[in-house]
Amino acid sequence: MNIDANVSAMSALGSAHQVTANNIANVNTDGFQASRANLETGPGGEGVRVSSLTKDTSSGSIFQGRETSNVDTAREMVGLMTTENAYAANSAVIRADDQTTGYLLDMLV
Repeated sequence: MNIDANVSAMSALGSAHQVTANNIANVNTDGFQASRANLETGPGGEGVRVSSLTKDTSSGSIFQGRETSNVDTAREMVGLMTTENAYAANSAVIRADDQTTGYLLDMLV
């Protein structure tokens, strides 16, 4: 089994996770605009990669004459959970492949 697709997915998910974490870290930064990591299928239909980063240009709320960040904490938390679950799923596939390879090698020895 080729696990390269899983490894590339985990790398792309790690990048998406960092973007989401940055958004959450700046939730109280006036004027901050949230970003999104856009993922796509890798070259030749194999794996996953970050295709681009986009900035949410919508305005934040006005509070005491200042524009707050436009970070939607609920959306960011859903993003964190989604990337965490996808990361865990890819990790489980790699672990299962490793165990299967181990069993096959044990049978040959």
